[in-house]
Amino acid sequence: MIRRPLRPLARILRARAEGQDPDLVEAEERAARLAERHRAERAKAETRLLLLGVVFILGFSTVAGRMALVSGSLPVEPRAGGVGEPIHTQRADIVDRNGVVLATNIATASLYAQPKDLIDPSGAAIKLAAIFPDLDADTLASQFTDGRKFLWIKRTISPEQRQRVHDIGEPGLLFGPRETRLYPNGAVAAHVLGGASFGREGVDAAEVVGTAGVERVFDARLRDPAVLSDPLRLSIDIRVQTALEDVLAQGMSELRAKGAVGILMEARTGQIAALASLPDFDPNNRPALPTSGDPADSPLFNRAAQGRYELGSTFKPLTVAMGLEAGLISPQTMIDTKGPMKWGRFTIRDFHNYGPRLTVEDVLVNSSNIGSAHIGLMVGAARQKAFFEKIGMMQPSPVELTEAARTAPLLPKQWSDLSTITISYGHGMAVTPLHLAAAYASLVNGGLRVKPSIIAGEAPPTEADRVVSERTSRQIRSMLRQVVVRGTAERADVAGYDVAGKTGTADKPNARGGYARDKTIATFASFFPASDPRYVLVICLDEPTTVINNTSFRTAGLTAAPVLAHAIRRIAPALGMRPAEPARAEVPLLYTLAGNH
Repeated sequence: MIRRPLRPLARILRARAEGQDPDLVEAEERAARLAERHRAERAKAETRLLLLGVVFILGFSTVAGRMALVSGSLPVEPRAGGVGEPIHTQRADIVDRNGVVLATNIATASLYAQPKDLIDPSGAAIKLAAIFPDLDADTLASQFTDGRKFLWIKRTISPEQRQRVHDIGEPGLLFGPRETRLYPNGAVAAHVLGGASFGREGVDAAEVVGTAGVERVFDARLRDPAVLSDPLRLSIDIRVQTALEDVLAQGMSELRAKGAVGILMEARTGQIAALASLPDFDPNNRPALPTSGDPADSPLFNRAAQGRYELGSTFKPLTVAMGLEAGLISPQTMIDTKGPMKWGRFTIRDFHNYGPRLTVEDVLVNSSNIGSAHIGLMVGAARQKAFFEKIGMMQPSPVELTEAARTAPLLPKQWSDLSTITISYGHGMAVTPLHLAAAYASLVNGGLRVKPSIIAGEAPPTEADRVVSERTSRQIRSMLRQVVVRGTAERADVAGYDVAGKTGTADKPNARGGYARDKTIATFASFFPASDPRYVLVICLDEPTTVINNTSFRTAGLTAAPVLAHAIRRIAPALGMRPAEPARAEVPLLYTLAGNH
C-alpha cells in the first residue's frame, strides 16, 4: 500500500519557487485527506447497514415460515418431557370365521375435573354420585376441595352419562376423547377373547391393550397401525359358540355342577369352532382378579385351557391305540379283566364285575380299568411316555391363548409301572380338556397330529405329523362307535349323526393328597360322524350330580354324555350337517338310569 505523504514537499517547493504561499498548499492537502477519510467511513457504514438488513429479513422470514408450518399441521397432544412414543388409540377388529364382529373399538369419552374451576364442588359431587352410583358424594367433595389441580372421575362414560354430566353445567367438569373396546356379544366367547384395558393414558388419549385371551396374544398385531383395517379372523363360529354355551349352562343348572367346558374342534385341521368355559364373564366389564380363595373358582379361570384334570377313562382309547400301534393287540384280543387287580399295596377295581376276560373292544365298551391296566403294562412305561410325547400330551397346548401357554400337564415325578397302570385309565396324569380334544382329533382323523388353533386358516397336518397308522385310527373309530351303541355312552347317541366317543369319570384330588369320593370330573370325548370324523366334541363337567329314583349319580354316562347329545342336536344344523336319517323326537337332557361311566 502506497501511503500518501503528510506534507506535499514537491508542491511546497514549487510554490516557493513561483512566489506563492506554501501554507495554502499544505492546507489544501489536509482538506483532501479529510474528505477521503469521510468517504471511506461512509462506505463502511452503508455496508454494515446492508448486512444488518439482510440478517433481519432472513430472521423474520424464518419465523414467518415456521408459523405458517405450525398453523397448517394437525394438533398433537403434548407429552410430558417431550420424549417417548405417541399414544396409539386404535385397535383392529376381531371377527369370527364368517366375518361377524366379536370385538371392535368405539369412540367414547372420559370424565375428569379441574377442581379450581368448580363453582359448587359439593353440589357437583352430589350430582355426579347420582349419575354414577359407584361414586361416593362425600369422597368426591373431599377430593374437590383438598387443593389438587386434576382428578380423574371416570375413564369411560356412555353418551347418556356424558349428556347428564354436561347438564350439570360445571366448567370444572371436562371430557376427554377415548376409544374403548366393545364386545357386542357380551359374555359369548369371553374366554377366547379375553378382554382389554387401558395402557398408557393421557387426558386426550389412551391406548387399548389386551389383558387375556387372543386380545393379549395378538396385542402387537391388533395395535399395529399398518394393519388396523385388516381384522383378526378367528376359527370360532359365533352361532355354534352361542349354542354350545347355552347347552352347557342348562346342563350345569340341571346337574348342579360348579363348572363346565365345551370344545368343538375340526378333526382334520385342529381348528376350534367353539370353546366355552363356565362360569364366564362379560369382557365389557371384566372383573378383577381374585386375591384369595381358589383361583379356579373365579369366572376368569379358563377351564378349557388352564384347568388340569385327571380325565379318567377318556385315556383308555389312547392306551388301546398304543397297543394296536405296537402290534401287541387287536380289537379281538382277549384281555385279563379278573378283579380286583393287586399291585403292591394298591388295588385296581372295575365299576362292575366283567368276568375273567374281555376283548379289547369290550374293554373300551365296558370301560374296564383292569383291562386297560393290563394293556398299559403290555405297552410299558417307555412306549407309553413316548406316545404321549408324540401326540402332544406332555407340553403346554400350542393354541393361541395366553392361559394355555402357561399351563403344562402334571406328570408323575417317576414314571413307574404303577404310573403306567393308573395313567392307562386316566389317573396320575393331569391335562387340560384342550389336550384331550387335540389327542382325539389326532387319533381319529387318520392318525395325523393336529395343532389346535383358534385362528382361521391354519395349515392342516401332513404325513410328517403322523402319530398312528390309518389302520389303527380306523380300528379306534369302530370301537368307540360301539361305546355309544352298546356301552357306557348310550345317552350320547344322536340319530343320524353317528356319534362315537368315550366317557370318563375321575375322582377329584383333595387337599390331603387322596381323592374325594363325592366329587368328580365327568368327561365325554366324542367325534362325529364315526365313519369319517369331521368334528371332535369334548364336554367336561366339574362335580355334576343327577338324582334318579332318589339316588345320586355322578358318572359321565349319566351327566356329560346326555349334555353332549343335546349339544350335537343344537350345533350340527348350524354346521350345515344334515342327519343321515330322520332324527328322533327331542328327548330330555337327563335320562333314566343305565350304564356306568
